[in-house]
Amino acid sequence: MTVSIDTTRPALAEVVPPVRSGPSDAQPLLSVEGLSVSYGDTTVVRDVGFTLERGTSLALIGESGSGKSTVAKSILRLLPTVDSAVSGSVSLDGRELFGLPERQFRPLRGRLLGYVPQDPSSALNPVRTIGSQAHEAAALAGESDARVRRRDILSVFERVGLPDPERVYASYPHQLSGGMLQRVLIGLTVLPRPALIVADEPTSALDVTIQKLILDLLSELRRDLGISLLLITHDLAVAAERADSIVVLKNGIVEESGSSSQVFSTPTSEYARQLHADVPALNPDRYRIQRGAASGATPAIAPAVAPPAVEVDAVTKRFRSGDVDVTALDGVSFTLARGTTHALVGESGSGKTTAVRLLLGLEQPDAGRIEVAGTPVHGQTSAGLRGLRRHLQLVYQNPFTSLDPTWRVSRIVREPLDRFRVGERAERARLVEQTIEEVGLPASVLSRRPGQLSGGQRQRVAIARALIVRPDVVVLDEPTSALDVSVQAGILELLSRLQREHGLSYLLVSHDLALVRQLADTVTVLQRGKVVENGTVDQIFARPENAYTRALLDAIPRTSGGTAQS
Repeated sequence: MTVSIDTTRPALAEVVPPVRSGPSDAQPLLSVEGLSVSYGDTTVVRDVGFTLERGTSLALIGESGSGKSTVAKSILRLLPTVDSAVSGSVSLDGRELFGLPERQFRPLRGRLLGYVPQDPSSALNPVRTIGSQAHEAAALAGESDARVRRRDILSVFERVGLPDPERVYASYPHQLSGGMLQRVLIGLTVLPRPALIVADEPTSALDVTIQKLILDLLSELRRDLGISLLLITHDLAVAAERADSIVVLKNGIVEESGSSSQVFSTPTSEYARQLHADVPALNPDRYRIQRGAASGATPAIAPAVAPPAVEVDAVTKRFRSGDVDVTALDGVSFTLARGTTHALVGESGSGKTTAVRLLLGLEQPDAGRIEVAGTPVHGQTSAGLRGLRRHLQLVYQNPFTSLDPTWRVSRIVREPLDRFRVGERAERARLVEQTIEEVGLPASVLSRRPGQLSGGQRQRVAIARALIVRPDVVVLDEPTSALDVSVQAGILELLSRLQREHGLSYLLVSHDLALVRQLADTVTVLQRGKVVENGTVDQIFARPENAYTRALLDAIPRTSGGTAQS
């Protein structure tokens, strides 16, 4: 996977002419003053104000519910017309937006004000080709000749790093990956040459290397075209690396604002200081230090005096796709020592999920051996595999879909006890209450359903469900990727504490290298089903030997006092 912009391609300005300067360049491109938004009787944004200069970038950061997306939708005039009330002023290129009739504001969308949404798969029409939808964006530039529009579309697709632009042009959205779809949207946004792009969490669902490519592309657009960028994100590491200035929101109120270097080097609010402390990329040794403090020494991998918690030896797995055999895993080996955390890292398609499915006995390997505490996973009877799974539990990636929405929390957490027939009814009830307390939730949540809980609370329920049968090994499949940074920090704190208290062994599956450095002791790097590097966290992060590993590490957002890249 290429993770850097191809410098052999023509400059963006050769494909899309730069934004023209005008007499209003002396004033800010975007000015927001006293913005307040209410839904019914509830005020969700109160007296927000900031300015964005031409050719610069500003990041709105904060947790879910902080109001950042509401601010963005106010600027784009995409708030629901029913039950919403907006006051204040939003001025773009010297023009007050709130006072404009819709027929005068509509032409500004695309031409002056571009938008890159969070989820590219839901932003494109699934039953129309990419090319047919791209012509709508190209038409906004004023070109009437369809052949010229097609040429411009293909040129921009090439410029934003899409391989085989002709194939992309003829494809439907479901035939492209998430990273390709996001690049399509950025290309379509650039075509009409807007002065401002609003990017709402543009990389939250992407692998770390694709994230870097998208962010590099947005930085390149700013440099070559003079486009301003309003970045909406909960990833403070991205904001620190990419934005010139930052506005920190909490509960719809501006907690702090200023240059990136100022906000990240010397934050004045307690909330901003806490957000800074919770970012894995900015605090790589946070949980490793805690584990070392608990044991009185730096964590170390003890010599094996008993079988390892998990041993995977020369495992190969192939799948049939049409008439082609696809090798998902090719001779993969790794070991999870008892009481430690081993991480499987790599991009989508690297084989991480296949390895987990084989470990859980959901698939059979074509070759190789997998053992849990010295017991083979494969070749077991149904009863043997069932007994093995009691000591091998899984915490899924997304707490919003991994819990039955019709069940109460008490039943969700109790379910493994029921299935494995552990204890009597009173004993099961006691274990449920004890485990819920262990994961930091009040007993009152037991009577609620998942829809009545926050994302962080749902993930704690999922962890409680995995721990209720006291397993030896817990597989953590991207356990925090769907959570805000502060909620993520709480989950990582919980996992670290539970590992210290119960001697748990974790197999962490993640593409987030910053998170891996915080939580793991050892790492296996997978690329297209093969192990390209294996070792301790210190070895992999300090002295990577493989070019692919170095590319993954280079994609971690970095900041020296919050200076944005441009």
